[in-house]
Amino acid sequence: MEQIELRAETRTVFGRRVGRLRKSGLIPAILYGPTTEPVSLQVPERDLGRVLTQAGTNRLVSLWIDDADKPRMTLARDVQLDPTSHSVLHVDLYQVVMTEKITADIPLTFVGEAPAVAKKAGLVVRSLDSIQVHCLPDHLGETIEVDQSILEEQDESILVGDLHVSDDIEILTNPEEVVVKVLPLRRIEELEELEEPVVEEEVEPGEVEVISADREVEEAPREPIEAEEPAETEEQEVATE
Repeated sequence: MEQIELRAETRTVFGRRVGRLRKSGLIPAILYGPTTEPVSLQVPERDLGRVLTQAGTNRLVSLWIDDADKPRMTLARDVQLDPTSHSVLHVDLYQVVMTEKITADIPLTFVGEAPAVAKKAGLVVRSLDSIQVHCLPDHLGETIEVDQSILEEQDESILVGDLHVSDDIEILTNPEEVVVKVLPLRRIEELEELEEPVVEEEVEPGEVEVISADREVEEAPREPIEAEEPAETEEQEVATE
């Protein structure tokens, strides 16, 4: 599996000045974990975006801080986004202990074609897009495959307990929970008629969207999102020199 690396620097900018940090292309972050004191960091926005796309919240990231001679193995935890632009405002990085098991959500990848669809017996409806597992950090997989080719008739389903994973991985999600099922067309139409219209909620200015890895983790020391200070006028800059 490809190793994902991220370089970071110790951060000395806090408070309102963090707004200027973001404008310069650096994103504030914090590193925490059971064996490390919280460390405030800053990472290049472009590099962070690439790493989050590759790793999500379930793949290990080798974090190099300043001029360290070895990386720290981490997982991205909470990723705070701007509600309007969806750009990253802040990220929490959790330093794992490679000899201690952790809980994480692993995405599901659906492969194969369901014969039931070809026979027009129904349509495939997916109920889950990830499951929760418990394992050592280096046993975390990128995805877990779900083979839909075994679905031949309507009302057939694949349950969490039917999924195949390594013996090193313990699945925590209820084994009786449905992952994917073939529903007859009439049943799908009935469900669509029962669906309530979606009401869009207004987002309050300054509200921060948080993508959180839902797991039994260790609370990270939450850093507030600091408001950007207003731009200084020429007269103000001269006065403060």
